[in-house]
Amino acid sequence: MDMIGTIGIVLAILFIIYMSDKNYSILVIGPLASIIVILTNNLPFFDSLIGTKASYMTGLADFIVSFFGVFILGSLLAKFMDDSGAAQSIAEKIVSKTGTNSPYAILVAISIITAILTYGGISLYVVVFVLIPLAKPLFKEMDLAWNLIGIPVMLGLGTFTMTMLPGTPSVQNVVPTKYLGTTLTAAPILGIVGTIVAIVFGLWYMKHALNKSIAKGESFADYNIKDMQFDKKEQTPHFLLSILPIVVLIVMNIVGSAMGISNIILISLTTAIILSALLFFKYIPVKRQVLNEGASNSLMPMFLTGSAIAFGTVITLAPGFETIRSLILNIPGNPLISLAVASALFGVITGSLGIVLQAFGQHYVDMGIDPEVIHRVAAMSSSIFTVMPHTGVVLTFFAITGLTHKNGFKYLFITNTGANLLALIVILLGVIIF
Repeated sequence: MDMIGTIGIVLAILFIIYMSDKNYSILVIGPLASIIVILTNNLPFFDSLIGTKASYMTGLADFIVSFFGVFILGSLLAKFMDDSGAAQSIAEKIVSKTGTNSPYAILVAISIITAILTYGGISLYVVVFVLIPLAKPLFKEMDLAWNLIGIPVMLGLGTFTMTMLPGTPSVQNVVPTKYLGTTLTAAPILGIVGTIVAIVFGLWYMKHALNKSIAKGESFADYNIKDMQFDKKEQTPHFLLSILPIVVLIVMNIVGSAMGISNIILISLTTAIILSALLFFKYIPVKRQVLNEGASNSLMPMFLTGSAIAFGTVITLAPGFETIRSLILNIPGNPLISLAVASALFGVITGSLGIVLQAFGQHYVDMGIDPEVIHRVAAMSSSIFTVMPHTGVVLTFFAITGLTHKNGFKYLFITNTGANLLALIVILLGVIIF
């Protein structure tokens, strides 16, 4: 029976990947995949799906209760930064400093802008919306291949600012704190080393891809990008005012985590929002709209991630999962290798980090491994395969840029997977050897 159950779990995971690739929402396919697991593992149907103890529904509810504040506050901050023009102000200032004479300088500037905004807690979707209208005319003026835009954007938002830099407010860095009792600055040395590796790889690959594209004679016109209409604000806050809430957020996260202050992410996000409301008051015509839309925008990402976590709850209840668990835990070598493999493999499912830590986190703690190391390794590993054809960030990026899987996916995948995998290998070697 366990073998049938294990096969059922694998089929359920493949079902989620396939249906996600066909643009079906995890809100629909999550429960359906859970039903596949329930039926093939002979679990009590309704108790496992909507029961009040361990079930799909309790997994979803527990996640929402734990992370509601992070999602809604992060969304509100992003809305303030976007609607006020503060994000646009930061972007324009950095481009003015790096200059527009060198194609490589433009790519580096876009990467810096993306990194600053995402490290400051701004939603990756807002970042892309801010960057594209800024980058498009620059690419057109210098006749650069438009698909190169994926490299600096993905380097800035999908690598070191997502899982490595100490204090980053990303969900991937927040989730482990719930399961391991760690802070946002867990294993800071490992995070900093990983950051350096990721940046070096990203800058090298950016230069390599740019030179190769120029050598092939690729141009902006090759991609037949239609004119995209974006609202570019005429009046924006001064750069120093614009970046102040982000700086305050980052400093509070780092200092608060170092001092062991609980819920520091909620405190820092709230402070940044209040500061934004005061600093950007005259730049936001309808304040009520910012609050309403900011709150509403948080719901879908929260439920999407929570649905994947809920599916993971059902998986961990299934007898067939013991076979998968045993295979992962018995991978030869240092236990951190098996942890990295588990996080990476489940990374093709949104919310995979919660699934992995729920299923394996305590086991590794019981083995005597430092929870901070588990936090950092699991987070970094989970990001290796986050750029897949079906993932939301990929689909959104293509929708906004006008690119396709055929002409744009390669650069996104190599940048994300290459930087994250190389950084992970380096820190694993460091932990194991030293």
